[in-house]
Amino acid sequence: MAQPQEFVYPSADGIHQIHAYLWMPEGEVRGVVQIVHGICEYILRYDHFARFLNDHGFAVTGNDHLGHGHTALGPEEYGYFSDWNHIVTDVHTLREQMGEQFTGLPYFILGHSMGSFVTRTYLINYPGTLTGCILSGTGQESRLNVALGKFLTGLGDPRKVNKLFFNLSIGGYNRAFRPNRTTDDWTCRDEAVVDARLTDPLCNFMTTAGMNHAMMSGLQYVRDKANLAKMDKDMPVYFFAGDADPVGAMGKGVRKVAGWFREAGVKDVTVKLYPGGRHEMLNEINKDEVYADTLAWIGEHMK
Repeated sequence: MAQPQEFVYPSADGIHQIHAYLWMPEGEVRGVVQIVHGICEYILRYDHFARFLNDHGFAVTGNDHLGHGHTALGPEEYGYFSDWNHIVTDVHTLREQMGEQFTGLPYFILGHSMGSFVTRTYLINYPGTLTGCILSGTGQESRLNVALGKFLTGLGDPRKVNKLFFNLSIGGYNRAFRPNRTTDDWTCRDEAVVDARLTDPLCNFMTTAGMNHAMMSGLQYVRDKANLAKMDKDMPVYFFAGDADPVGAMGKGVRKVAGWFREAGVKDVTVKLYPGGRHEMLNEINKDEVYADTLAWIGEHMK
């Protein structure tokens, strides 16, 4: 299969060029899936899943966020951006470009982890632009924890790491999996995937205070009932996660967010929790099952 096409477009920050990719299937395109990647990673980590969707007739696209992947101008920018809305707008710009290329086709967005928070913001800001939405590895810290995180990350240099915040958040995810083999045991049970992530310079960095501050603002935005009410009530949403994912409070946080969607009036909300699964279900030891379930959900919601 051919390599994905790389292209760039201007970021909403007015400075950077966003690096994006398009994986094309052979033959007729049935629909489009746009992937929104998570924290400390980049879109080419989804190459295997994108090719799986290609095999079933879907074009797949996605971009490297500001401070990530090839959008970052160098290691000094890894893990830094200052405005949550820039990230969300960059996702929407790609959606518009793909809409022009694939006019009239079913269009889905899949957001993982931080990308699920970005996608949840997108659903509020741009209702009516999707056929369906898939949220992987999402969750929601308490209102108090988010406010505390926003306060802590507002102190000091936004381009530096706030180690206290890190230890209270990502740094704490591994505790549930002691004794730990690595610092990233919480991400998935496939040791080869974990080791590859730890040795990948495009993943192996810490997030800055500025980026975390912006993300805390995003998390406050996506829990507000008035904002949730703006979502397209007719757009189906599929939540999937591992029931051992600390980001989703071992499933409780996933169910909580799904409940908010239902309370906001979204008519078709599905939740799938995989026993023993950790944070990156698309990389887990049972990823073939996850791929098949996701494809089946998309197929059921093509209209």
